[in-house]
Amino acid sequence: MMRSLWTAATGMIAQQLNIDVISNNLANVNTIGFKKNRAEFEDLLYQNMRIAGTETVGGERIPTGIQVGMGVRPTTVHKLFSQGDYQNTENPLDLAIEGDGFFQLDVNGEEAYTRAGAFKLNDEGTIVTANGHPLQPEFTVPEDTVNVVVTSDGNITALGRGGDELATAEIPIYTFTNPAGLKAAGRNLYYETDASGDAVQGTPGEEQFGTITQGYLEMSNVEIVDEMVNMIVGQRAYEINSKAIQTSDAMLQTANNLKR
Repeated sequence: MMRSLWTAATGMIAQQLNIDVISNNLANVNTIGFKKNRAEFEDLLYQNMRIAGTETVGGERIPTGIQVGMGVRPTTVHKLFSQGDYQNTENPLDLAIEGDGFFQLDVNGEEAYTRAGAFKLNDEGTIVTANGHPLQPEFTVPEDTVNVVVTSDGNITALGRGGDELATAEIPIYTFTNPAGLKAAGRNLYYETDASGDAVQGTPGEEQFGTITQGYLEMSNVEIVDEMVNMIVGQRAYEINSKAIQTSDAMLQTANNLKR
């Protein structure tokens, strides 16, 4: 059987994954705090038919050999944590992180992290996500609050009539040595893994930590034009690999017809 059949098949499988990743990016173009993904690939084993450097009968060395590649395979889907655009909402519970960092949430007793700062108030006045996960540390807005103020260094204050402070707290943010190693669990949530390293807590605006901006949301970092170009390239690569399979099949058919 011709190697090219299997080699081209690996190319089609790889481009299918590539299109899957691009489609997910485009589907989340308006998802708050979404970070785009990039599929990465590597070539497979090579069949060494003639090894470079082999000594000939005349005592000379072969400068280049014959190595035939066996195709491609995906190695990783890398999440890119570049900054997304900001949208002004003027909602006091909408928070955006400018720079590195994540908000910490309590998800069924487990620590989770997010870049999506579209927070709400539940029936008890606690600041939560749209799915009801409390922001950590928990902050409850008193009933008599008329305004909530969040400073760039993470200080949150509930103000009553006349500007009285009814409650105040500090909102820390968290960074990771390798944020691309976080486990994406959907619902704008990330979980710590051995690859990401331990979460490092810090005060917004200090050292490597970003600042918090109230009344803004960080949107997706997906660039539609880039994704459309990548989709065209992936589609054409898929078609080219399918043509390689058709060509190999035609060559096999020609060989099969030699007996006639």
